Amino acid sequence: MSTPNGLRAALADRLAEDGTLVGTVWRDAVGSVPRELFVGSYFMPVAGSVPTRYRPVHEGGPGWLEGVYSDETLITQLDGRTRPGDVTDGTVSGSPSSSSTLPSLVLRMWHQLGAEPGHRVLEIGTGTGYSTALGAYRLGDAGLTSIEYDPVVGGAASAALKAAGFAPRLIIGDGLRGDPDGERYDRLIATCSVRYIPLPWLHQVKPGGKILVTLSGWCYANALVLLEVTGPGEATGRFLPGCTSFMIARPHDRPPRPTLALLPGEERPSRIDPAELDTWTGGWVAQLAAASAERMGAGAEQVLWDVATGSQARTAPAPGGGWTVVQRGPERLWDRVEQAVRYWKSAGEPHQEGFGITVSPARQRVWLGTEDGPGWDLPV
Repeated sequence: MSTPNGLRAALADRLAEDGTLVGTVWRDAVGSVPRELFVGSYFMPVAGSVPTRYRPVHEGGPGWLEGVYSDETLITQLDGRTRPGDVTDGTVSGSPSSSSTLPSLVLRMWHQLGAEPGHRVLEIGTGTGYSTALGAYRLGDAGLTSIEYDPVVGGAASAALKAAGFAPRLIIGDGLRGDPDGERYDRLIATCSVRYIPLPWLHQVKPGGKILVTLSGWCYANALVLLEVTGPGEATGRFLPGCTSFMIARPHDRPPRPTLALLPGEERPSRIDPAELDTWTGGWVAQLAAASAERMGAGAEQVLWDVATGSQARTAPAPGGGWTVVQRGPERLWDRVEQAVRYWKSAGEPHQEGFGITVSPARQRVWLGTEDGPGWDLPV
């Protein structure tokens, strides 16, 4: 029978072999922090279900502990309210709203942040508390403050951290506003995504300090960026390799909207293959160009719907080959997307690490290649 200690050691070995863990300190953290205290019951997606349905894996049940020590993200809440214990039979649908992120990503981000003992670190999004515990192991309790938006999630994390022997400073509140006491930090790490860099972060992280966060939007494309704060309200940074995604912070999620109705508009040929938006970076470039739009569909049949203005764009295969686009409303969404995608393609279709960001009190601009290259303002 598998034991927690044996499974922890095996997970640490796997993460060391694949290069996730560098040095002994973080390996010791993985081998010491009991993830089972933080996860409890969790949801697993049902393969092939559309829309995705989830089955609960209850604490102590068959395969539960092995799942806890898999290198997988374990969903612990749906729609901001439904927890695994609420489902006693069958499966359930919903949008994931809290999770325990896969350990390899958590550890990679702690490495990328460059946090060392003696640093003061602000974590945005306590979640289950597992990442918080790993950080407290490395930095000590006094070096870490963590903010959780959801009081139920935060209460469970607090109890789990106490049971595991950790006591970092925990706050229930809106992490996008930063530390309510206005404390100053050397590092900030976010385990949720945001549409733009919240201004309080840029004042609470000291000049020369680092912010590690995933930028996302209403198309739910994601890109991980490491910024250096250069002055109050100012920062610059580069996007990082890999494909990192997090749930968007609830205050940054799209507002409620009515059911989509596709309406007539102006039709013309599309100058790009709509399937470009299905690639990791292509979809993110499109999101930069149409920052308040939601994207639906795939392949040749894409739909963009601007939440702010009601503008629409939809593509379809053309009878003689190629594609058409129909646009309506004050914002010509596909015009913007075409231009951005063509800039990206002319640059050789670089991954997101080919992009950077400059932040000031007046604007937040993502740019391609160099700071004077093509760029797009974030929706601050």
